[in-house]
Amino acid sequence: MKEAGLTVGGFYKHFKSRDALVAEALGSALGTWKRQADAAALGGPPFTYEALVDDYLSEEHRDDPGTGCPVSALAGDIARSSDKRTRYLVTRRIRDNIELVATLIRDTNERGKSSVRSRAVLTYCVLVGAISMARAVSDDQLSREILKTVAQALKNLAA
Repeated sequence: MKEAGLTVGGFYKHFKSRDALVAEALGSALGTWKRQADAAALGGPPFTYEALVDDYLSEEHRDDPGTGCPVSALAGDIARSSDKRTRYLVTRRIRDNIELVATLIRDTNERGKSSVRSRAVLTYCVLVGAISMARAVSDDQLSREILKTVAQALKNLAA
């Protein structure tokens, strides 16, 4: 609270508990893709599947986990959380993100909506896993190889 310039009393005026703060922070961080899609719809930078993959699997995202996706950094902690509100909010945001990814996947085959949904789920899980692995290894060359290989594989999957 000191670092944020708040007193404990000031904190509790905004949040009922620490868990409420965590839920709010995670919900906001997991809304990044939606905000990017909304900005693109209003004439901002294009928000495409390829751009999402490139941004998520970038060295900048890998090197700055504090401002990146909270799922890749906190999935284990979230899974162990006993706070139902946090788990519900994260579940809802992940579901929303998967649906958003599905809208970005071009279905040129006749595999249908369920195939697009499956590829969106796979994309989301692979993104989170790849960035986690790229952060975990101590070999910078291997880390870059993970990012580039997975990015290319995901782009091929969606094409």
